[in-house]
Amino acid sequence: METQEVATGRVLTVPNLISALRLALVPVFAVLIARGEDGWAVLVLAVSGASDWLDGVLARSMGQVTRLGQMLDPAADRLFILVTLVGLTWRGVVPTWLLVVLVARDVALFVVLLLLARRGHAPLPVHVAGKAGTFALLYAFPLLLLSEWSSGIGHAATVVGWAFALWGVALYWFAGAAYVHQAVHVLRASRTAP
Repeated sequence: METQEVATGRVLTVPNLISALRLALVPVFAVLIARGEDGWAVLVLAVSGASDWLDGVLARSMGQVTRLGQMLDPAADRLFILVTLVGLTWRGVVPTWLLVVLVARDVALFVVLLLLARRGHAPLPVHVAGKAGTFALLYAFPLLLLSEWSSGIGHAATVVGWAFALWGVALYWFAGAAYVHQAVHVLRASRTAP
């Protein structure tokens, strides 16, 4: 588990702006994938993946870790992953089981977050494996979209894209299990506290 930086209440920061722009790209990507404009969709996914990395680096290096950013960043990640999965499943690029496996994990963690909030606990720090899993998935999706091309690029993208996707799923679920384990420990400790 990594240490968590002290978050401030600031709103207008460079990392928050990047996260907000990434959120704004979600409907743009949805329209592009629905229209079959794969080249532009891949570009939007690439920009989203790069901005996900960039806003975290900037927040830490500039001392601009904020509570809003801690909510915006994972929200943008989840929305991009969900919209991308739905779009790629709808297009037949990925099988339905991939959508089900990833959405099931997020639903399970949402229930855990509700239980924590009900007991007065803030969300727990994100496990580094979860960040790595998200990173892998955000790189898998544009590659899987490129796999639709009937060329050497498409064949290479298929292999590398599925490698990223399977690693991403494994890391995503590992981090989810670690989060649940940590939440159970916190909830038990609060139950026995005076």
